[in-house]
Amino acid sequence: MTKVLFVCLGNICRSPTAHAVFESLVRNEALQGQIEVDSAGTGDWHIGHAPDKRASAAAAQRGYDMSTLRARQFCAEDFGRFDYILAMDENNLADMQALAPASHRAQVKLFLDYSTRFSEREVPDPYYGGDAGFEHVLDLVEDASRGLLRALQASPGDDESNG
Repeated sequence: MTKVLFVCLGNICRSPTAHAVFESLVRNEALQGQIEVDSAGTGDWHIGHAPDKRASAAAAQRGYDMSTLRARQFCAEDFGRFDYILAMDENNLADMQALAPASHRAQVKLFLDYSTRFSEREVPDPYYGGDAGFEHVLDLVEDASRGLLRALQASPGDDESNG
């Protein structure tokens, strides 16, 4: 089982959007038994809260359901639980790396490293902006999610259960 964790600041906009989009792709490819998906935030402000209503509405318009997701805080133990830990921006990446145990094996990188259509390196935080920001986040996340899934399918040797 390959385990993927998406991380942003509060776990109410970007990372739950990535969680829902990528989980939908995994389900559409019938890979639920091979890939597990989760999301977290580096901050603790929204622990236990549902995703931002604007993020949920934008996602729902594209067919993604975030209704069951609840925010949780990223922790050092996640390095042992996940194979891929994907940050939405450089600040999230730095915050996670500060908690990293020296011997972890997780691949920790920016999520948009998997993007094929966009030159942006970071998924911008739409929290203080308008609806267009949430749409742009979805565009970036959909593209990077497809790239990530292709990368996981191309490297089955990384996880013996993928065979």
